[in-house]
Amino acid sequence: MRRRTWALGAAVVIAAAAVTGGVIAVSSPTTVPAPTEPPATTATVERGKLSDMVSQYGILTFRARADGSPYTVVNQARGIFTELPGEGDKVACGDVLYRVDQNPVLLLCGTVPAYRTLHRGDVGNDVRQLNVNLHTLGDDAGLEINPDDTTFTNRTGKALEVLLRGKGLDVTGALEIGDAVFLPESARIGKVAAVLGGSAQPGATILDATSDTPEVQVGLDRSQQGSVKAGDRAQVTLPGNMAVTGKVDRLGKVASVPAGQNGSGPAATIPVYISLDTPEVARGFDAAPVQVDITTAGVDDALSVPVTALVGMSGGGFAVEVVRSDGRRDLVAVKLGLFDTADGRVEVEGALAEGDLVVVPSP
Repeated sequence: MRRRTWALGAAVVIAAAAVTGGVIAVSSPTTVPAPTEPPATTATVERGKLSDMVSQYGILTFRARADGSPYTVVNQARGIFTELPGEGDKVACGDVLYRVDQNPVLLLCGTVPAYRTLHRGDVGNDVRQLNVNLHTLGDDAGLEINPDDTTFTNRTGKALEVLLRGKGLDVTGALEIGDAVFLPESARIGKVAAVLGGSAQPGATILDATSDTPEVQVGLDRSQQGSVKAGDRAQVTLPGNMAVTGKVDRLGKVASVPAGQNGSGPAATIPVYISLDTPEVARGFDAAPVQVDITTAGVDDALSVPVTALVGMSGGGFAVEVVRSDGRRDLVAVKLGLFDTADGRVEVEGALAEGDLVVVPSP
């Protein structure tokens, strides 16, 4: 795990000081006596963009509930399971999800679970989501159902007849409680608990499901939580070294400890969920480990030097050794800003200019 922090920067600085001979006492630019040693190895003072990052390993999964858990499908039909989906199957809203006594049970889109039979005259959010489905699926052709209507109208009834008849269900003028289950979106089937030939009991959980949209889950140390926020840009490296961009979609609120740990193992982590800009390229990598780099801060226009160019001063602070055009070497005190660990550079302020050459350890 790599995390770009001041602590990391300081550690690198200490190492740099060791390489260059330890702490050097500097209070203002000074001239190093003309050396007889070989020419110094140098790097250029650059001006440009720097980024601060949190780098972590994550797992590619599929989006579902906000806390990362899958959706749960609860059966309300009674009979025998005669057809069930398989793990990894994709079922769109409006399609048959499973069958009981050979009768289809439909998947419809909505956040309110089926809890009653819907008839003409009923009012509620469950009726509104039925109207949304009938309109979205096109079963209201020529009827023009208002998808925001919370009332089961005659138009709702006529469009429902079209849907039920088209899927092979009995047309009774109502949506029976066992005719459909509601999930927030089309489903990718996960674990199936029901078995073919088993008894279908109302209220029993029969399977888990997610969306078909890949996302990445990262376990973030609690100490890092304050540096990462929703909307931060991220780069995800997929298996095969394929890179895809994304952003932090949401942060979990409950910390967890890896299974089997008793306090001596890794610390508790906060789940962070990364949405991908082009999720289709990640399909087929379910549960694959990925590298995640989250950009938490940045500077668009800054002078920077390699971290290894820094030396410590006896009174505190840091300096760099500048090689002048005539071969002189001056130690110049600098104030440090953002550390960009990926590029091994650090933002500096001091008597420096873009293009100056600073001494770095020999490779």
